[in-house]
Amino acid sequence: MSGMRVIEAAQPFPFAFDKARTAVIVIDMQRDFVEQGGFGETLGNDVTRLQAIIPAVAALIGGARKAGVPVIHTRECHRPDLSDLPPAKRDRGNPSLRIGDHGPMGRILIAGEPGADIVPALYPVPGELVIDKPGKGAFYATDLSAHLERLGVTTLIFAGVTTEVCVQTTMREANDRGFLCLLAEDATDSYFPEFKAAAIAMIRAQGAIVGWTATTAEIVEALHG
Repeated sequence: MSGMRVIEAAQPFPFAFDKARTAVIVIDMQRDFVEQGGFGETLGNDVTRLQAIIPAVAALIGGARKAGVPVIHTRECHRPDLSDLPPAKRDRGNPSLRIGDHGPMGRILIAGEPGADIVPALYPVPGELVIDKPGKGAFYATDLSAHLERLGVTTLIFAGVTTEVCVQTTMREANDRGFLCLLAEDATDSYFPEFKAAAIAMIRAQGAIVGWTATTAEIVEALHG
């Protein structure tokens, strides 16, 4: 398990990391965001863009599991009484359904409801950590930091949705906490292709100011190298 790995093709320059101190974080691959009838679609978005990355995310998860690298999943969701949902978040925009409303997959983005759960193709296996988060970033109001400290993790590999919101927010939070951050470019996406492109450019600008990027195949090869 131990040993340094290098992804030579990573951007903006080769990414070196210790496999023994690495974890994969899969951000918010939830039915409400990815499937028809969920919250993402009520906002007027084309969810097929997010569905298209499921095979790449599955390949990254499978590669990590085979390499013995921990996989952590996040879900953006709220308490049934909405006590952790600020009005400024609930009242944003003009969706046909709002957080907490009843939709085709239960109450929108509410913990324990079918729509807030992870899509079946990427479902956690027993023993994998699942972090329920009320905000965009996975470190806010969660115990993620404590779990990573317990695991001895110093490098985080990211996948999931959406690139410019929850993924980038969590990467920035992780960067501020001293983690090395790598984004799997083809295992993340946005409802807006230009937003994904801009987020990736921001992440790796100025010498990887937030983190590095690489393809899923390059990452999996490094994990098994």
